[in-house]
Amino acid sequence: MAKGNMSVRDAGKKGGEKGGQTTKARYGSEFYREIGRRGGETVRASRGSEFYEEIGRKGGQRVRELIKAAKKAAE
Repeated sequence: MAKGNMSVRDAGKKGGEKGGQTTKARYGSEFYREIGRRGGETVRASRGSEFYEEIGRKGGQRVRELIKAAKKAAE
């Protein structure tokens, strides 16, 4: 394939080959920690801390359902 003639699909495949290792090598794992923290602060500012309480409850309910289903399947 000639340079500059890469499809979007091909570019996506090529970018995925390294699995984020290039970014990690360049910026370090702290980079990911920091962008996660910033994102969390932004969500808290726009939706409030109640949002996290709600999704935590939903996640807990789902885990209970999965455990119950697994126990039932094991019987």
